[in-house]
Amino acid sequence: MSDIITTTISLEALAPHPARHASPPVAHNRKRKKRNKHVFIALVASMAAMCLIAIILFHGYVAWLLAYPYVAPLSSNPEEAIGVAYEDVVFASHSGETTVSGWYVPASANDANDAARTVVFSHGYGANREEAWVPMYELTKLLHSLQYNVLLFDYGYASKQYKAPATGGREESQQLLAAIDYAKSRGAEDIVVWGFSMGAGTALQTALQTDEIDAMILDSLFVPSSEALFDNLNQFVPLPKFPSLPLIETMIPLWTGTDFGSIPAEEVIANAYDMPMYIIHGTQDAKAPYGVAEAIANNQRHSLTRSWIVDNGQHELLFRMHPREYIQRTALFLSQVDGENGAKAEA
Repeated sequence: MSDIITTTISLEALAPHPARHASPPVAHNRKRKKRNKHVFIALVASMAAMCLIAIILFHGYVAWLLAYPYVAPLSSNPEEAIGVAYEDVVFASHSGETTVSGWYVPASANDANDAARTVVFSHGYGANREEAWVPMYELTKLLHSLQYNVLLFDYGYASKQYKAPATGGREESQQLLAAIDYAKSRGAEDIVVWGFSMGAGTALQTALQTDEIDAMILDSLFVPSSEALFDNLNQFVPLPKFPSLPLIETMIPLWTGTDFGSIPAEEVIANAYDMPMYIIHGTQDAKAPYGVAEAIANNQRHSLTRSWIVDNGQHELLFRMHPREYIQRTALFLSQVDGENGAKAEA
C-alpha cells in the first residue's frame, strides 16, 4: 500500500500544474509584443528621420543650384564673332567682395564726343556676356557702328575664373557699379545700361544706388523675389509651395550670404527713376509676367521713357522675333537720349 501511495504522489508531482505553468508564456508574449511595438516605433521614427533628412538635403541642393547655376563657357570673342577690336578687362566689384572680368570694345568713331558714349550690357541669369539668344554680338556690332563704346562683362555666377554665387542683385549691383566706374575711367560721359532679364532687374537695383546712369534699355525685365524665383523653378521641377519655398528661402543664405528679404523688389517696381528708360517685354513671357514691366513703366515720369509690349513675345527672344523693328526702336531711343544729353551739355 505504501508503494502505491508513493507512486501516486510521485506521478502527481511529475504532472504539469496548470496554475504554475500557464503564467510564464503569457508574460513572455506580453514582453515580445511590447518589444515588437518598440521596434516598430523606432523603425517608423528612423524612416521619418531619413525622409526629413532627404527632404532637407534635396532643398539644400536646389538652393545651391540657384546660387551656382550652370553657365556655358565663353565660345568666342568680339573679334572672332563680329570682327571688332576689343580688350580683356578685369576689375574689382564696387563692394570689393568679388572680381569682374569682361571685354571693352572701343567705339569706331574718330570724334572724341562720340567716343564718350558707352553702353554697358547687363546679361541675364544663367547666361554670360555672350548670351547668344539675345543676341549680344549683333547688338555690339550695331552699337559699334553707331560710335558707342561697349562694355560686356560676366556677373560672378557666370565667371569661370572669378566664380561667385548669384545673390539676386545684391552683389551683382556692386559688379555693375564697378563696370560703370570702369567705363567712366575710360572717358565715358554718357552711360546707357542695357539689361536683359535678371540683368535688367539688377540694372534697376543699381540705379537706386547711383546717378551715373544716363539711360536704360530693359529687355524682358525680371525683378527677383522669392515668389518669382520659385515660380521659375517650378517650371522645371514641380514642387509644393509648402514646405519647399520656406526651406529654399532658409537655405539660400547658406550659399549666397544674402536672403530674399534684402532684395528691394517692391522699391524697384514702385520707384520713379530720374532717367529715360525703354522697357521691352513680351506678352507670352513665361519667366517674367509683363504686368510687372507695365507697372514699372507706368510709374515713370521722364518724358523719354516708353515701353514696347510685344504681342506673343517670349522671354529674351524679342530681337529674334522682330529684328528690324527692334533695332529701329532702340536706335531711335538712343538717338533721343543722346540729343537730350547733348542739350544738357550745351546749357
